[in-house]
Amino acid sequence: MSREIKTERAPAAIGPYVQGVDLGNIVMTSGQIPVCPKTGSVAEDVTAQARQSLENVKAVIEASGLKVSDIVKTTVFVKDLNDFAAVNATYEAFFTEHQAAFPARSCVEVARLPKDVKIEIEAIAVRR
Repeated sequence: MSREIKTERAPAAIGPYVQGVDLGNIVMTSGQIPVCPKTGSVAEDVTAQARQSLENVKAVIEASGLKVSDIVKTTVFVKDLNDFAAVNATYEAFFTEHQAAFPARSCVEVARLPKDVKIEIEAIAVRR
């Protein structure tokens, strides 16, 4: 049985999908773009965008009752792979701040993302 995850601490879905799905022992987030859920704004800087996307992932994960340390896999979509070092540093700092092991990860360059943002991140977490 699956349960929709919905939180006001992450941006609302901008299409026919949900913020995340709780399958009991596995939680999957939809891709989180760097929209601030309070203001609807998007920072220009890729570092700030990476941080906001991670904060949005965290909000969805926490809405399921899990923590950042329960994330086991992420997929990072970037508009420009030249931003990899900056995104990587922000990503590393985020997981370190939350005292979480680094999850498995894929990072791919894409031609375009919703709202023309520079990054989108999705995650899978496990209830242990």
